[in-house]
Amino acid sequence: MLCAISGEAPQTPVASLKSGSIFEKRLIESYIADHGTDPVTGEDLTPSDLIELKNARAVRPRPPTLTSIPALLSTFQDEWDALALETYTLKQSLAQTRQELSTALYDYEGALRVIAKISRERDEAREALGKISVKGGAGGGGGSNGDDAMQVDSESLPEGIVAKIEETQQKLSTTRRKRPVPKDWATAETIQSFETTEYPEAALPGSRALAVDESGDLALFGGIDGIAIVYSTSEKKTVYTLKCGGPVTSALWWDNKPVVALATGAIKIFEDGSEIGGFSVHAGAATGLSLHPSGDILASVGSDKSYVLYDLTSMSQVTRVFTNSELTCGTFHPDGHLFAAGGRDGQIKLYTLTTSSNSANFDTPSSVISLSFSENGTWLASASEGSTDVTIWDLRKMNVIKTVEVGSAVGGVRWDWTGQFLAVAAKGGVAVVGYNKGSKSWRELVRKAVRGSEVAWGNKGSSLVLLDGEGGLVTLG
Repeated sequence: MLCAISGEAPQTPVASLKSGSIFEKRLIESYIADHGTDPVTGEDLTPSDLIELKNARAVRPRPPTLTSIPALLSTFQDEWDALALETYTLKQSLAQTRQELSTALYDYEGALRVIAKISRERDEAREALGKISVKGGAGGGGGSNGDDAMQVDSESLPEGIVAKIEETQQKLSTTRRKRPVPKDWATAETIQSFETTEYPEAALPGSRALAVDESGDLALFGGIDGIAIVYSTSEKKTVYTLKCGGPVTSALWWDNKPVVALATGAIKIFEDGSEIGGFSVHAGAATGLSLHPSGDILASVGSDKSYVLYDLTSMSQVTRVFTNSELTCGTFHPDGHLFAAGGRDGQIKLYTLTTSSNSANFDTPSSVISLSFSENGTWLASASEGSTDVTIWDLRKMNVIKTVEVGSAVGGVRWDWTGQFLAVAAKGGVAVVGYNKGSKSWRELVRKAVRGSEVAWGNKGSSLVLLDGEGGLVTLG
């Protein structure tokens, strides 16, 4: 009577009800704990299926092969031969694995070369396409003169748009430094006294797009379920619910009209809760929106590596400029002559609007998620994905003048209208940093333990509106 596992006489024999085999109790219980099956038949087996057998206690005899020195030597030789054979098998398997790994790495390198070649050809094709305009149409009927230009990257701007951009720049740049801070604008002491108010009834799951109207009362924000809300913080109620048709990625106000960008690539404009217009240009998601200081030009950036300008007075596309990386956010300079676009490659690209030329670039550690120009026209605040600090760039010297550490991953940054205060929303809380022009010093004015994914200033800097990371609306004021 030998154990079916060890092949030796069991000390405590048990029999399996499933296979009828004999086992050493200790060994079969360990096997059941690991596998739960009968090692002979593979059927499910539990300890209750084992029957303990009674047999007379006897001294277990030694195996006859271990009763003499020659027999022991023979056993050792057999064991050595088995070990040598196993070592050979392992070496053979290792050599085969190395060969398979080498083949896989060669195939992977080849795939990378093909991808690089295709990407290079695509970029060359875009560059060539940008230099071509197509004239003439099929048929020549319907009143068409056949002179419609093809919409390609780096298309020149219409003279009327160029004139509007230059006029806006001249008007704003000459008055900026002489413009005083309004007497009723928030002071550092006002900001230091901010208190938190939550609006649980206004939550939208996954919302990361936020905009506040000029009055500071109406908050526009949207979620991943394709719904956007216009919410009155003073009346604590939803004014409009906007059905957008796709996840909302960015939002702004055009006068009193909500404008949203969608993950589908569409841009939609609403008025009194109803859609009144829109654009659908981007091949991928539209990831950011910005309104020109003139109030008549809208810009959108997208994952298709392009930014697009629209004339809101005629509801038409003006130009489209392709870049070398996916774009994640964008904003106009306060004078309106520059456009800053943040890329997934971690680069901030500055474009001169009238020529659509890339005038400068700033490098950041990772994908750029938020940009905001200071009203003084010389500073640009940026936040990168996963970064715990905000970088402030000086456009005159093209370098970093200040790094604001907040201690947790930043979600959004926003300067107030006067350029005195910078609000930062982060996973660990929201903070406001102030700049004293007289002493040329920075200091933190307030920090609240309210998780934020996006932030916007209220009327006259007297409040902050933010999304708490879960899609909930919160104000500080």
